Amino acid sequence: MFIATNGQNYPEEQLPFLREKLAATDDSKWAMISTLQPKNPITMLIISIIAGSLGIDRFMLGETGLGVLKLVTGGGCGIWSIVDWFLIQNKTKEFNYNKLVAYLG
Repeated sequence: MFIATNGQNYPEEQLPFLREKLAATDDSKWAMISTLQPKNPITMLIISIIAGSLGIDRFMLGETGLGVLKLVTGGGCGIWSIVDWFLIQNKTKEFNYNKLVAYLG
């Protein structure tokens, strides 16, 4: 059920692995897993379009160094911001996947 409702937030090629890991997870971890709130890739795209040149999208993904660099350079004079519009959804899915795998152990 977790994958059925949150599948769009994780890399598609990793969904079978996540299904197996979640099926093998004991009940004691489910409370912690159910509190995870994955970031929505479409919301991150909107944030990247609106405030990407300030690095907010990178800060939200835990990439503080890149967020500061993007802030200082004005999104790489706008070029980096435009490139991120195409990359940010996959980065968000990877972030969600890594966070879930870390909880699963």
